[in-house]
Amino acid sequence: MRIYNNSFVDPPTVTLVGIPGLEHLHFWIGFPFCLLCLVALLGNVLLLIIIPTERSLHQPMYIFLAVLAATDLGLCAAIAPKMLAIFWFHARTMAFDACLTQLFFIHALQGMESGILLAMAFDRYVAICDPLRHSAILTPTILSRMILVVSVRAVVLVGLLPLLIRRLHFFHTTVIAHSYCEHMAVVKLAAENIQVNKSVGLFVAFTILGFDMIFVLVSYTLIIWTVFHLPQKKARLKALNTCTAHIFVFLEFYVLAFFSFLSHRFGHLTPYTHILLSTIYLLVPPALNPIVYGVKTKEIRVKVLRIFTKKDISLQ
Repeated sequence: MRIYNNSFVDPPTVTLVGIPGLEHLHFWIGFPFCLLCLVALLGNVLLLIIIPTERSLHQPMYIFLAVLAATDLGLCAAIAPKMLAIFWFHARTMAFDACLTQLFFIHALQGMESGILLAMAFDRYVAICDPLRHSAILTPTILSRMILVVSVRAVVLVGLLPLLIRRLHFFHTTVIAHSYCEHMAVVKLAAENIQVNKSVGLFVAFTILGFDMIFVLVSYTLIIWTVFHLPQKKARLKALNTCTAHIFVFLEFYVLAFFSFLSHRFGHLTPYTHILLSTIYLLVPPALNPIVYGVKTKEIRVKVLRIFTKKDISLQ
């Protein structure tokens, strides 16, 4: 590794600290995070088994749910192995290119998850506000295009972040005070002007998360307006019941996302508090999503019981 004027030049490796200030607790902190990953793994794998095999679930909402499950699995795979290796085996060194690869996959998968939540909100909007045209609007071709657009948007926009970091050559340090390679944590290592990196990072975050959150809010506002104008109380309750899982997942994802994002840039939290919150933000939604949808969806709940009990349980 070359050093010039007390700066590291094109470092081949970086060092991830984990959770600074809580190094003495790393071994124990690893267990709840590992449990979250195992719950996410089991729940999302079950969804990816159940949805394709259960014909009653071959609907737009559940197709989006299957894509969300695959995204959550990818997110756990991107963050958990290295993080647990840091906590349990003190394996803190990471190749710089591997760090940028992890950065790309984490933020791209976050962007895809946000886009899928927007697509699910649109599906609920059409199902409740224009039910007679639901199947005509959300055709298999349209579903495929929506998923493709969400994926391409995340890959292209997030792809700018590691490319801009690669143009930086001088770094104050190679020690990242984090448990994974987060964009701003890596950018702040640089001993050069990082204004472009900061600006593009904000642009990408608000183009994806900000855009999606606004339109999800608009969708659910229109849904609630339509529901409360339904003539029958039973119809209102039934319509609201189909949205409760989506609203919970939406709040869980976006509240944690923006709290983590804004606290890192503008907040004054202690480093270990921010890193714990940002790690929880990445690992809690993948673990909770299959539980929420499993509890709220009778077909999924019954199929899971059949898998584990081997009994013929009726949907009625």
